[in-house]
Amino acid sequence: MTPLHKGQLSVLRVRVGLNALALFVAVLVAEQSWLHLFVPPPLASGSAAVLLALAVFVLPRRRYRSWGYRMDEEELHVQHGLWTRTRTIVPFGRVQHIDLAQGPIERKFGVATLILHTAGTRNSAVALPGLEHEEAVRMRDSIRAKIRQDLA
Repeated sequence: MTPLHKGQLSVLRVRVGLNALALFVAVLVAEQSWLHLFVPPPLASGSAAVLLALAVFVLPRRRYRSWGYRMDEEELHVQHGLWTRTRTIVPFGRVQHIDLAQGPIERKFGVATLILHTAGTRNSAVALPGLEHEEAVRMRDSIRAKIRQDLA
C-alpha cells in the first residue's frame, strides 16, 4: 500500500491542535468558574495541557500511518483505521462521479482529498485524504478516462 503524502500529517496535527486549543480554553473557563472547588487550579489545566499535547503529537502520527491506498487497472484499494481496520475496494465501473476537496489547511500543506461517489446508497462515497494535489488530479483524470472507456 502507498502511504499518504507527508503534508497530511501536518494537516492532522493542525486539526487536532485546533480542537485541543478549544478544549484547553474550556478547561480554563471551568477552572476559573467552578472546577477550582473540586481540584486545585494548576492541576486541572496542567493535566489538560499534558494530555492535549500528547494528543497533538502522538495521535496524528498513528492515524497517518494507518492509511494506505493502491490503484490497480480496475479498482482503488483504500485502507485505514487504528482500532478497526477498514479495507475498501472501489471498482471503477461503479463510480458515478469524482470530487477533489481541498480546504484551507489542506491547501497550505499541498494535499487534497479524492472522493469517489459510487452507485448505491450505503457507503456510496469513498474518501481518500492526504494525496499530493497533483497526484489527486492525476488519479482523478486516470479514473475518469477508465470510466469513459468502459462507457464506450
